[in-house]
Amino acid sequence: MITTAPTRDRLVAAAHDVVREGGYAAASVAAVAERAGTGASTLYRHFPSKGQLFVEVFRTVCEGEIRAAEAAAAAHDDPVAQVLAWVRTFCARALAAPRLAWALIAEPVDPLVEAERLAFRRSYRDGIAGRIAAGVAAGRLPAQDPHLSAAALVGALGEALVGPTSPDAVDPDLSAHLQELMAFTRRALGDA
Repeated sequence: MITTAPTRDRLVAAAHDVVREGGYAAASVAAVAERAGTGASTLYRHFPSKGQLFVEVFRTVCEGEIRAAEAAAAAHDDPVAQVLAWVRTFCARALAAPRLAWALIAEPVDPLVEAERLAFRRSYRDGIAGRIAAGVAAGRLPAQDPHLSAAALVGALGEALVGPTSPDAVDPDLSAHLQELMAFTRRALGDA
């Protein structure tokens, strides 16, 4: 039996690389197929549309981002430190790969990818909300609706990352930006 997984995986990896370098706008079917060492017809045998290919890329990248943020949070016992580690990891990784972050956060995309973007924002919210709830229960944070606070935090962080990850960004001070985002997170949560 011939497996198609290696070709599919190569296509997803190639699409990821093209998006990381130039965003979705640069990720034509021809560019992805060429990077993967295949033809466009091969790409379409594995993905019925360009949108479905990029949904797979989006899922792959975002699942990796969630794993990294969860691992950083798990290194701490204190729920507030967990939230801060989660946020720091997410934001630092976005700032370290600005074109990819721009594509994931704000670049206009196919409606299929936009739906996936919204689903992952909920995943980010959920990853933070449980830790906020634990912080409230432990008396480390003031009473608040953990899901509402987490959703607001994810939205604010996403918006704050748009500028410095934008293709038009002019050499932002990423270290200072990250420090400001962390200070904002503490204030938003009510952490003294």
